[in-house]
Amino acid sequence: MTDPSTTQKHSAEPSTSGPRSGRHRVVVIGSGFGGLFFTRALRRSDVEVTLIARTTHHLFQPLLYQVATGILSQGEIAPATREILARQANARVILGDVTEIDAGAQTVTSELLGQQVVTPFDTLLVAAGAGQSYFGNDHFARYAPGMKSIDDALELRGRIFGAFEAAEVARTEDERRRLLTFVVVGAGPTGVEMAGQIAELARRTLKRDFRSIDPRSARVILLDAAPAVLPTFGEKLGGRARERLESMGVEVVLDTMVTDVDAASVSVRRPDGTTDRIEAVTKVWAAGVAASPLATQLSAQTGATLDRAGRIEVLPDLTLPDHPEIFVVGDMASLNDYPGVAQVAIQGARYAADQVRRRLAGKAERGPFEYHDKGSMATISRFSAVASIGRFQFGGFIAWLLWLAIHLVYIIGFKHRVTTLLHWAVSFLGRGRAERTSTEQQVFARNAIDDLGEEYSPTLPQ
Repeated sequence: MTDPSTTQKHSAEPSTSGPRSGRHRVVVIGSGFGGLFFTRALRRSDVEVTLIARTTHHLFQPLLYQVATGILSQGEIAPATREILARQANARVILGDVTEIDAGAQTVTSELLGQQVVTPFDTLLVAAGAGQSYFGNDHFARYAPGMKSIDDALELRGRIFGAFEAAEVARTEDERRRLLTFVVVGAGPTGVEMAGQIAELARRTLKRDFRSIDPRSARVILLDAAPAVLPTFGEKLGGRARERLESMGVEVVLDTMVTDVDAASVSVRRPDGTTDRIEAVTKVWAAGVAASPLATQLSAQTGATLDRAGRIEVLPDLTLPDHPEIFVVGDMASLNDYPGVAQVAIQGARYAADQVRRRLAGKAERGPFEYHDKGSMATISRFSAVASIGRFQFGGFIAWLLWLAIHLVYIIGFKHRVTTLLHWAVSFLGRGRAERTSTEQQVFARNAIDDLGEEYSPTLPQ
C-alpha cells in the first residue's frame, strides 16, 4: 500500500474499479446483514458483484453488548468479509467509505486514505445501515458512546472496566460513587441487555477481584423517556423484564428525558417537570437510530422522500422512484413501518437478489416485498430472557435457551460458533469473562480524532 508509484497514481485522479468480463455489474454498499446476504444469494448467478464497505468485517450487531461487557471477543461477532466471500468467485470486496452515489451515471465513488475509486454498476443495492441518533444533541456522544460498531463496543469495554479500576484508587467517597454509577440511556433491547450485563458484571464477575471497593455496590440506572421497558414487546413482557432488572439491582427510571450529558453527570427532566443531575462517569447511549447520510443523497437524486429518522421511503419492490436498478434494504429503508431489525434486512436482501435473478432470466418479477415477522427476543441476564413469537409471549429460562440457539445459528462460520459457545459457557455457567482486556487507545482515540478537527484526514504516504 505504501509504494510511492501506486500512491502518486491514485492521488492524481480517481481510479475506476469494475469487472471487465461484460457480465451484469452488481454493486453492494455495506457488509451488514443486508449486503452480505444479498451478495451470497447471487453466488450462482452470472453476475459480477462488488461489495464496498467501510469496515473489513461483517458485524453481528445484536451481540455488540457482549463485546462491551467482556463476554465475547470482537472477532467472534465480526468475521472478515473477505474470508466469508473468499470462495465466491463472482464476488470481490473493496474497502472504502462511499462518498457519492451518482444515480444518473450509475457509479459509486468510495474513498480509502485519500484515494478515490469509482465503481460503475448495472444494479445497485444500498444497505449502509444506520448510526446512533442523539436527537439533535450530538455533543452527548463525547461522553456517552453509542452501540453501533466494534469501535463503540471496545471503547465501552474500556470505560466500564476502567471505571472499576479507577474506583479502586479513588481518593474520596464522592469520586468513588461517581465512578461506580453506570447510566444506560434507552430501555429497548440494547439498553436492557446492556444494563443487565453491567449489573451481572458488578455483582457476580468482579465481586472478588478488588480490595478497596465492593463492586456489588455499583449503581446501574436504566433511563428512558418512554413510559415502559421494551415497549415493542408489549406490556406483559416489558413488565416482566423490568421486574427481573430490578431484582438484579438495576434502577429503572422511565418517563424521564435526558437534557444534558457531561464528563461526570447526566442531567434529566422528570415527569413532573423538575430537573435532576445524576453523577456518573460511565454512560451508554442506546436510544435512537439515524439512517446513513447516503439516504439523503439518494433522495435528492431520485425524488424519494425521507421519514423522520432519515430513512428513505422505498417502493413496494424495495427500489427507488424511476430507478428500478437501485434497491435499498435494511435500516436505511422505510416501508410499511417495518422495524429496523436484522430479519427485515435479511429478507429484503433475499427478495432483491431474487428480483435480480428474475430480471436476468427474463422472468416476471415478484409482487411487493412482505416482511414475515419471526419474533423478537431480548436477554436480561444469564438464564433469563423474553421472547415474542407470533401470538406467543414467554420469558425465563426457556426464552433464554431459544435466544442462545437462534443467535448461534446466525453467527457466520463454524469456528466462530464454537468459540462463541465456549465463551458463553465460561461466562454463564462460571463467573469468568474471557475478554476483559482494554487499552487507553480504545477509550480515548475517538475523542482524540474528533479534537483534531475536520481538516484531519489520513492519507497514503506520497
